[in-house]
Amino acid sequence: MAKTKELSKDTRNKIVDLHQAGKTESAIGKQLGVKKSTVGAIIRKWKTYKTTDNLPRSGAPRKISPRGVIMIIRTVSKNPRTTRGDLVNDLQRAGTKVTKATMGNALRCQGLKSCSARRVPLLKPVHVQASLKFAREHLDDPQENVIWSDETKIELFGKNSTRRVWRRKNAELHPKNTIPTVKHEGGIMMLWGCFSAKGPGRLIRVKERMNGAMYRQILSENLLPSARALKMKHGWVFQHDNDPKHTTWVTKEWLRKKHFKVLQWPSQSPDLNPIENLWRELKVCVAQRQPQNITALQEICMKEWAKVPATVCENLVKTYRKHLTSVIANKGYITKY
Repeated sequence: MAKTKELSKDTRNKIVDLHQAGKTESAIGKQLGVKKSTVGAIIRKWKTYKTTDNLPRSGAPRKISPRGVIMIIRTVSKNPRTTRGDLVNDLQRAGTKVTKATMGNALRCQGLKSCSARRVPLLKPVHVQASLKFAREHLDDPQENVIWSDETKIELFGKNSTRRVWRRKNAELHPKNTIPTVKHEGGIMMLWGCFSAKGPGRLIRVKERMNGAMYRQILSENLLPSARALKMKHGWVFQHDNDPKHTTWVTKEWLRKKHFKVLQWPSQSPDLNPIENLWRELKVCVAQRQPQNITALQEICMKEWAKVPATVCENLVKTYRKHLTSVIANKGYITKY
C-alpha cells in the first residue's frame, strides 16, 4: 500500500480549532477534505500531548543520507567491481562512518546485490565489429536450413554434482555430504554434436585429443549421416566456429571438395551458436542422473541427447533471429541467449 501524503501543520491546527469550536469529526473531515479517521487521530494526539507536531519515532535514523546514497549508486554504476570496503572509505572521507553490513543493506535497498561476475570471451574491438556485421548480414537468412555443431566438455564429478548440502555438525565427511573428485581430469569427457531445426543430429565421444585429421574424420563419419537423418534440403549450410582445427587450410580444402556450404563465423562469439543451449540442457539432465563412472556418463549422454524433442530444436532456431536483433541492439557485445 502506498504511503499517504502527510498533512501540513496548518491543516492539523485547523482540525484542532474546528474541534474546539464544537464541530464533529465527520463535519471537520468533509470541510477540509480529510478522512474521518485521520481527523480523529490528530484530535487524540492533541488531547494527549497538547501538540500536533510530529513526535519522535522509534528506531535509529538512517546512517546514510539520501545524498550519500546517490553518491554510492553513481560510484557503483561507473565501476560495478567497487567493493563495500571502498564505498565505506569513500563515505568516511565525506564525513559519514558506516559498517560494511550497513553499506550492503543500503545497496540491496536500491535493488543491487552482489553476484559472481559471468565469465565471457575476451572481446577486442575487431570481435565486436565482426559479431555486429554477422548479425546484420544474416538477420533475414533462413536459419531452418543450417546444421549447427560444436564440441563441449562434460564432467563426471564437480560441476555436474551438487555443490551445497544440508548436514549436521561434524558430518562433513559422510559420503552423502561430499563430492568425489579425480586427478588428471579423469572425470571429463569431450563430445561433438550437431543439430538443426528438425531435431538433434549425431553425438559422439571424442576419446583422444582432437586435431585437424580427427576432426575431418568426425565430419566424414557423422555430418552427412546427420544431414540425411534430419532430411535436410538441398543446399543446407554447415556451421562450426573458428577453432584452429576447424579453420586449417587442409580442413577448408576438404570441406570445399565435399561441396559443403560453410557459414562464415565471427571469432569469439559462442553466444551466437544456439547449440550452447542444448549443451546446457544436456548437462543438467546428465547431472540429475548422477553417473558413477565414465562408461555410465557416456551412455547417459547418448540417451539424453536422443531424447531431445524436435520441438526444442525448432524453437531454438525460431528464436535465433530475435537473438541476432539483440546483438545488433547491444552493438555487437555479448548478449544473454
